[in-house]
Amino acid sequence: MAMHLSLTDGTNKGNISALQDLLTKLELPFQRGSTVGIKLHWGEKGNCSFLEPVYAREIVHRLLSQGCKPFIFDTSVLYSGGRHNGKDALETAASHGFTEEYLGCPVVIADGLDGRDIIDIPAGFRHFKTVQVASLTDKTDGYVIFSHFKGHLAAGFGGAIKNISMGFASRAQKQRMHSDVKPILRQIKCTRCGVCVEVCPAGAAQIIQGEYPTYDLDLCIGCAQCIAQCPEMALRILWGSDNDTFQEKLVETAAAVWKIISSRTVLINAMIRISAECDCLPGKPDIIADDIGFVGGTDPVALDAESVSLVGADVITGAHPHLSWQTQFSHAEKIRFF
Repeated sequence: MAMHLSLTDGTNKGNISALQDLLTKLELPFQRGSTVGIKLHWGEKGNCSFLEPVYAREIVHRLLSQGCKPFIFDTSVLYSGGRHNGKDALETAASHGFTEEYLGCPVVIADGLDGRDIIDIPAGFRHFKTVQVASLTDKTDGYVIFSHFKGHLAAGFGGAIKNISMGFASRAQKQRMHSDVKPILRQIKCTRCGVCVEVCPAGAAQIIQGEYPTYDLDLCIGCAQCIAQCPEMALRILWGSDNDTFQEKLVETAAAVWKIISSRTVLINAMIRISAECDCLPGKPDIIADDIGFVGGTDPVALDAESVSLVGADVITGAHPHLSWQTQFSHAEKIRFF
């Protein structure tokens, strides 16, 4: 399938029209009666940068018009907050407007309410011989990977590759990908507010009144929530190896999933509300580029490369100047992603 681009005029109405236009251009590889999972990110509790459910509803309506049976899904996450388990994740989704009543289709936690509805699939790469993912990976007739293209504090940017990787992965697989990410404190910026302790899901962060916080790196699960939510930006990533390793693991997990779903999947990257960080963080987003529109196709690597080109490589680098985001592409080529 060729890659298609639909531009927006930057208004909410223009954004919706651009998505509708793209959906008419895309040849959807689904049969009438097929169950089709729409993988998206409905935003963390308190987040303001996630894509509103109106965009997902447009995709649902397109699938329904073709006689498909769509559903929306995501997986639970490592860190504390509104998506740590299935129950909380569904409540967060509903609070952000992602309900069956509004969308016209079910909303599902792919790895189950207890996070145990998972399988191991072959990978055969440098970091992973197998990867652990939600069991629906090999059960669903088809997929629409709907990704909000934006910056990311550990990957430089997040697009289709990251949405497939983190989106299908079990919590254990997410842990394996994050295992090299640890916090390091810059005391000169620390106000000893205790936020890092409050948000740590593993109890690795500790603070004694009047002292600076400390971090047990053996207990740390590498979710980077303390780094992301520090109000003074006093924490930075202490890579267990280097940033390239995290991105290689990200790509390898996505590639393992892609081997299974590629023939029955279409991808859409939304280049609107392009923020410096992912939709996992609470608060007002730092917008780094104007709205561009939507790009769709069937090659996640090419789709992300096109998105970077349209947004501007300098914009991505400027948001996270110390991250070699190009590794996502070089490693994908090295392992022959397709």
